[in-house]
Amino acid sequence: MPDTSMIHTLLADWDEERSLSREEAVKILDLPKEEMEDLISCAYALRTKYKGKKVSVQLLTNVRSGNCSQNCAYCAQSCESHAPIEKYRRVSDEKLYGDNDLVDEKHLARHCIGLSGIGFSDEEIEDLADRIREMKKKETQICCSIGFLTEKQAKMLKEAGLDRINHNLNSSRSFYPEICTTHTYEQRVNNIKMLQGLGFEICSGGIIGMGESKEDVVDMLMDLREINPESVPINFLLPIPGTRLADRDISELTPEYCLKVLCLARLMISKSDIRCAAGREVYFKGIEPTLFKVVDSIFASGYLTADGQGIDATMKMIEDAGFTGEIESSDEE
Repeated sequence: MPDTSMIHTLLADWDEERSLSREEAVKILDLPKEEMEDLISCAYALRTKYKGKKVSVQLLTNVRSGNCSQNCAYCAQSCESHAPIEKYRRVSDEKLYGDNDLVDEKHLARHCIGLSGIGFSDEEIEDLADRIREMKKKETQICCSIGFLTEKQAKMLKEAGLDRINHNLNSSRSFYPEICTTHTYEQRVNNIKMLQGLGFEICSGGIIGMGESKEDVVDMLMDLREINPESVPINFLLPIPGTRLADRDISELTPEYCLKVLCLARLMISKSDIRCAAGREVYFKGIEPTLFKVVDSIFASGYLTADGQGIDATMKMIEDAGFTGEIESSDEE
């Protein structure tokens, strides 16, 4: 068993001004079960310092589904996927605006919209910009998960009122070719830097359980620490039949290990929203009060191609855990 005595001392006398080293971060992922309480307590102190006891709840709408040219191993929408998903190039106005109305009615924090694909024509972006303008009439906070944009296209969305863009790193630089070969990790980083330069808020995180090492998890979090996004969504792999990772062994994704990853994200990127995204309903079922000591952001009512917990049930779960669902996350106060 790794020697974690140094980490025990570090957690007991936590200093925010001191950045965790790669070695220290890996040791946190190796902490024995009996030291989890100290880790969670440290993460909880940071969570309450910067986020109070609120939980930011997002609703996600799949605006363009399937037919993607990229070969991401985990994704039901990839060009290599045989998953039986619904495919369409443009979701109906009724669905999109209906979901936006639901965000307003339920007082959710944000409407997240996702589009499959890596590149878009100016005409497609202008159409998306028009739809964003319509949704912004409700003063909804909107985050868009989209592929690589040109600077011109990004400015079109900015002018339409788009608040935030999601572009995940997904894994470490060294592991990335194992999950995708149709574009590079560096392209993702460069896209994020361009968007930050235009004034967009950034949502960027990753997926745990694809076969990466603990060192890969740490390397991804170190890169995210440098990017310093407003929101860090951490997904836990849900193997989807028809994808390359359909038969991936996920036995390592114990609630204990998943919590360690989220705690490490909180310790390394303390001021960002830390979101428990895909996999929450599977890997954290029954331990939500502990989960919310670490994270301050979740999705309700499903993911791009997977179902999730309904909005009302999600809000009740938050309240039962002793926390409060909030309209806006702290970076918008």
